Amino acid sequence: MTVSAPHIFRPRRATAPDRPADRAQERAFRSIMRTIGLLDRVMQPHFARFGISASQWAALRVLHRAELHGRGDLRLTDLGERLLVRPPSVSGVIDRLERGGLVVRVAAPLDHRAKQIRLTPRGRRLIEQTLVVHGEEIDRVLAGLSAPDQDELHRLLERLSGHLERLLQRTNCAADMGGDSEINP
Repeated sequence: MTVSAPHIFRPRRATAPDRPADRAQERAFRSIMRTIGLLDRVMQPHFARFGISASQWAALRVLHRAELHGRGDLRLTDLGERLLVRPPSVSGVIDRLERGGLVVRVAAPLDHRAKQIRLTPRGRRLIEQTLVVHGEEIDRVLAGLSAPDQDELHRLLERLSGHLERLLQRTNCAADMGGDSEINP
C-alpha cells in the first residue's frame, strides 16, 4: 500500500488594505520602476543601431548641449551632476566613449591635473546621425499617450522630480552638517 505525504494546508494570507503592496504610493512606485525598465529595454535596440548604449547617449547628449550653449568641455563631476550619476559610473561611460573615439579627455585650462571631456568630430557626427531618427523613436515610444496625456505626464514627473531634488538637498545638508540624514516622508 502506498502512503502519500499529507497535504500541507497553508491558508492564503489575507491582503489588508494597509499593507505596503496595496498602498497607492507603492503601486505608483512599482509602476515608475517598471516603466523605467521597459523604457530601457525598448530604447536599447535604438541606441545599439549606432553602436552605443543609453548611458553613452546620455553623456554624448549632455556634452552636445553644453557645446550648443558655448561650453564645449565639461569636467567629469559636472557631467555626473547633469546625468545624476556617481563619478565612478561616469568614468566608465567616458572610458568606453573614449575608446570608441567619440570623446577625448583634455587638461583643464586652469588646473592641468584636472581633466575635462570634449566631443570629437566623430562624436558630433554620431550625435547628428542619431538625432535624425531620435525624434521619431521618441514619438513611437510615447504614442501610447495622447498629447494632453503626455503634457500631464510631463507635469507630474516634473513635480515628482522637484520633490526628489528637495529630498536630496535635505539629505546632503544633513550629511554636510554631520547630522542624521534620514528623511521622514
